[in-house]
Parts: sequence; C-alpha cells; structure tokens
Amino acid sequence: MESFAKDRDQVIRKSIDEGLKYILTVGTEERYFAKVVEIVNDNPIVYGAIGIHPHNSTDFNGNTAATIRSCLKQKKIVGYGEIGLDFFKNYSPKDVQMKAFREQLALAADEGLPVIIHSRNALTETLQILGEAYRNMHGGVVHCYSYDRETAKRLLDMGFYISIPGTITYRSAEELVKVVEYVPGERILAETDAPFLTPHPHRGKRNVPYFVKLTTGKMAEIRRQQVEELAATICGNFIRLFLNGQEVPAE
Repeated sequence: MESFAKDRDQVIRKSIDEGLKYILTVGTEERYFAKVVEIVNDNPIVYGAIGIHPHNSTDFNGNTAATIRSCLKQKKIVGYGEIGLDFFKNYSPKDVQMKAFREQLALAADEGLPVIIHSRNALTETLQILGEAYRNMHGGVVHCYSYDRETAKRLLDMGFYISIPGTITYRSAEELVKVVEYVPGERILAETDAPFLTPHPHRGKRNVPYFVKLTTGKMAEIRRQQVEELAATICGNFIRLFLNGQEVPAE
C-alpha cells in the first residue's frame, strides 16, 4: 500500500489508459482495511479483498474477525484474502498459521465470498486444509501460483482458479510454463502482485497493475493464443469468480 501512496491516482488512470477493466486491491492486515474500502469506493474499476495474511496470523482473533465481517458489508469488497500458509519466512508459527487459515476459510464460506489463497513452501498442509474445506466454499483462486502441474490438477479438481504472476516471464519459469500450458482457459487468471514480482523487462522496478499485460502476453505465447483472446478469457473468469458473473458497465 505504501508503495503507491504518492501516485496511486496516476497509476490507476494509467491502468485505465492501458485498457484494464478491473483491478483487485488486497488488504492483508487490519491496518489496511479502511484504506482498501476508501480506494474501491473512489475508483470505479477497483474492487477489493481483505483478510489476514499468513505472515500476520498471530493478529487474527475474534475482534479481527468482527472487523472483517463489518468491512465485508461494503458492496465492492468481493473477495476474502489473501489467506493461507507461508512456511518460507515463518513470520507466524506454523500452528498459528494453520489455525487462522482454517478459521478464515470458514468465515469466508459463511459470508459467501471467494477466497484468495497464498501458499509458499506449504504444499502438503495447504492441500490438506483446502481438501477439508473446499466443499463448503464459494470458489477461490490460488494466487501467484508457484507449484507444479500435478498440484494444479488437484487444485482444479477442488474447483479453484490458478493465477499466474509476472514470474512466468523469467528464465527460471520452466515448471510454471507447464502449468500455463495445462490449466484450462475457463480456470486461468493473471496478476501482478504489485508492487512485487515485476515481469521482465522491468524486473527490479516497482510492479504496477498495467504490467499484467506483459504477463498475459507471455501466457498467450505459451498457450499459442492471440493476446486479445486470452485477455478476454481472463477478464471473463474474473467476472465469474468475483462479480457473480455480472459485468459492470464502464463509467
């Protein structure tokens, strides 16, 4: 959030000029929730999701859950997340992460919202918890996908979408290329994770929403599709997952 404090409006305007129809901004800590609500209400193309990131799992409690439920009453908060497990950095203890993950999946199911899943170095536990919960959920996406094709198949079988980040443009993306080739069109998404994971040739600089065009372009090349065709498919998938299949007219 801080990375865009000085030029957020300009970045959003540039994104519109670049042809983006929807932006999803995510609040991963309670201190960001009010700002997410403000941003989505001020910008017609921006929608929001809120949840407690696994790094901050120790902050999730009954009071936090009550605050989240209140924020979810906002019409343009259309997703719950990102939530999940991150055993790479372990900023919160593993058992605390798993407890917060289970409780937030239940909260999202109760509120009728799709979830945005963060999973890093936590494959076994992520699959276990999602396997327990997915039948009661209202859809979801595994964001910044970093696992293999076989794992993608298991997640697709549970009904999840797979979201591809800018890392698909990196030379080290061989395994992710296989995933992009494999995932059916009706279940694939693209993202920036701005300001992180900036695609080539801007790697090392701040990522911005309209750089998703670079990610989508590389995905289209891999899938042997026209960029416009894939972009339309991804847009339709976003509408189906987060907007109940109802396209919002441009203002």
